[in-house]
Amino acid sequence: MSHETSTPPPAQIGAAVASVDTPALLLDLDAFEHNLAAMRAMLDGWHGKLRPHAKSHKCPEIARRQVADGAVGICCQKVGEAEAFVRGGIRDVVVVNEIVGSSKLARLASLAHDARIGVAVDDAQNVADIDRAAGKAGVSLDVLVEVDVGLERCGVAPGAAAVALAQSVAEKKHLRFVGLQAYHGRAQHLRSFQERRAATAVAAGKVRDTLDLLAAAGLRASTVTGGGTGTFQFEVSSGVYNEIQPGSYVFMDADYGRILDEAGKPTRMFEQSLFVLTTVMSHPVARRAVVDAGLKSHSVDSGMPLVADLAGARYAWASDEHGVIELDGPAQVSLGQKIRLVPGHCDPSVNLHDWIVCILGERVEAVWPVSARGASF
Repeated sequence: MSHETSTPPPAQIGAAVASVDTPALLLDLDAFEHNLAAMRAMLDGWHGKLRPHAKSHKCPEIARRQVADGAVGICCQKVGEAEAFVRGGIRDVVVVNEIVGSSKLARLASLAHDARIGVAVDDAQNVADIDRAAGKAGVSLDVLVEVDVGLERCGVAPGAAAVALAQSVAEKKHLRFVGLQAYHGRAQHLRSFQERRAATAVAAGKVRDTLDLLAAAGLRASTVTGGGTGTFQFEVSSGVYNEIQPGSYVFMDADYGRILDEAGKPTRMFEQSLFVLTTVMSHPVARRAVVDAGLKSHSVDSGMPLVADLAGARYAWASDEHGVIELDGPAQVSLGQKIRLVPGHCDPSVNLHDWIVCILGERVEAVWPVSARGASF
C-alpha cells in the first residue's frame, strides 16, 4: 500500500507563502517547469528514453507530469514506492534494485496486473524466486541484469558473469530479459566535468564489452539503462546507453550545486526549485538565530543546507528539531521570520515530509502529497 497521511497540509491553495506553516517543503513551480523543459531540450534528437528516478520526489503528481512531458515511465528503488506510483496512475515502472523475500516478490508481481513492471537482478537464486512469484501471480516481469560498472554496490561483474545471469533469466517462463542496469552512482557527484566524463567512459566500456558477449550468446539487450543528474549527458553521448535515470534534476540541491561544468564553473543546467521553508524560533544573541528545521526536516548526509534568503548567514549545525544559523556582517533576522533553505541532499530530505507546497511567486498554487514517503520495504 502507498503511504497515506492524516497530517494536514501546511498550507492552503491561494494562501501567501508567508503563511505556510513550517518546516515545509516548497517547490518553486516556475523553476520546476524550467527543469522539465531543460531536460527535454537537452534530449532533443536523442533516440533513447528518459525514465526519471522517482526516489527523488516520491510524488505521483510529479511522476505524472514527467510522463506527460515525454518520460517513458519512472524507476524507483523499493516495492512500496512502485505500489504508490502504480496506484497513482503510472503504468511503466522499473524497480532498479534487487528485491529479495517472498512477501516483497509477491507484492511486486501483483503490480504487473496493472502496469508493466521491471526489476533488477544480480543473483541466479533471486531470478528463480522472481520467476516463481510471477508464475503464482500469473504475470510476466521485465528483468534487467545489474552490472557493477564502478559503484561497488550491487551488480554482477561485467562480461561473462553478466551473460550467465542473463541466460538464466532468458530460460525462465515468466520473465523477460530486457537488458542491463548499469548505474554508476559514484560518478554523479564527482566535482569536475572531466572526472565525471572519464568515469562514465569507463562504465560505458564495460557495458559495451558485455553487450558484445551477450550478442555472441544470442541474447539481445534491448535496454541499457543508467545515468543520473550528474552524468546523463555522457551516457546519452556514449552510444551505449539508450535509457537514462536522472532524478534530482527536477529539484536540485546544495551538493549538486557544487559540481562543475566543462569550464570549471558551477553547472547551471537546472535551477534550484526545492526548498525547506523554516521559521526563526529563537534569536538569543545578535549573531545566532535558531530555526525550526533540524535533522527531522532535511538530510545533512551531503552537508548542511544553504541559506537562500539571507546574505551573511550560514546554517552551522542541526539537532533533531533545531537549526542554528550563524550571522555575520549586516544580516538581521527577527523572531517569526520565514527563511528558505536549500537542502544538502534533496532525496532523503523529501522523504521527511508528507506534503510538497507548490508556489508561484508568493502564492501557494498547489499542495501535493508525498505518497511514497517512507515506502522503504
